Amino acid sequence: MRLAKPTPTCPTHLLVAELWGLGDLALAMPFLREAARHGRVTLLAKPHAAPLLRRFAPAVELIEFTAPWTEFRGKYRFHHWPWREMRAVARQLRAEKLNAAVSARPDPREHLFLRWAGLRDLRGFPRAGSGFILRRALATPHEPHRAAYWRALADSFGWALPPPPATVPNGNHVVIHCGAAQPTRRWPRERYDIIATRLRNAGWRVTVLDEALTDLEVLLEHLAGADRFVGNDSGPGHLAALSGVPTYTLFGPQLPERFTPRHARAAWIEGAPCRFKPCHDYCRFDLPHCLLHHTTDAVWTDIQRWLQGL
Repeated sequence: MRLAKPTPTCPTHLLVAELWGLGDLALAMPFLREAARHGRVTLLAKPHAAPLLRRFAPAVELIEFTAPWTEFRGKYRFHHWPWREMRAVARQLRAEKLNAAVSARPDPREHLFLRWAGLRDLRGFPRAGSGFILRRALATPHEPHRAAYWRALADSFGWALPPPPATVPNGNHVVIHCGAAQPTRRWPRERYDIIATRLRNAGWRVTVLDEALTDLEVLLEHLAGADRFVGNDSGPGHLAALSGVPTYTLFGPQLPERFTPRHARAAWIEGAPCRFKPCHDYCRFDLPHCLLHHTTDAVWTDIQRWLQGL
């Protein structure tokens, strides 16, 4: 298979597929904003993309689609897939008369769906033999971080993405988000409460949020008003970094080099070693020991060091 060389071509109407979570969308935003400078851009994503686009990339249009292979349970029960909805989305994509599409995830399911929807000029990263589906198959980036895939796609168009934000707000407001979509990524709430108390005793103003806050607009407002962010390896940390807020992340089953929030002053504590890492949303044990290994005292010491270094 021959890999495509970068070609500085600008499609007049580009489809960008990012069908996964909030953190993945946050990492896609620099590409979306740059692409919108060169032509019309439509994003294919879950409905939660709408408030993110309004705030961070208002020129980008949205087609909502919850792909069945992105579900946490039952993703391979094909007879339960919403085939009628999938056909409707495919018809909508054909009607848009898109002349190019990109996919940053090496996912043959995504590639097949986009080609089924009539997108022939598709560029992305092949996997499991999906290179024949792609019009332009790009080489896997040397850097494992998800953001590197978006940079490689931008390079293929001759575009340069900006570096991660490096601003450090002057205030003393710390937002802690102790939730995550999956339990394997949640450090215990009672430990976060101890961290919050110690931060307040040290003179910081602290807001503690969790997954009970389901209004994404409200979450974005909280993050926009933060000066520091502390939380799990989850979407809110990436949204905080996108908002220009330095982040501290508690990693467990995933690797920081793949998913650290993109802020120049981001910090993290890595999960304890496990022979099964990296994991995504499932754990082979009853409890995610790699994450629960972090004691309150160890995390507090590390957070103090991070705050003093900013």
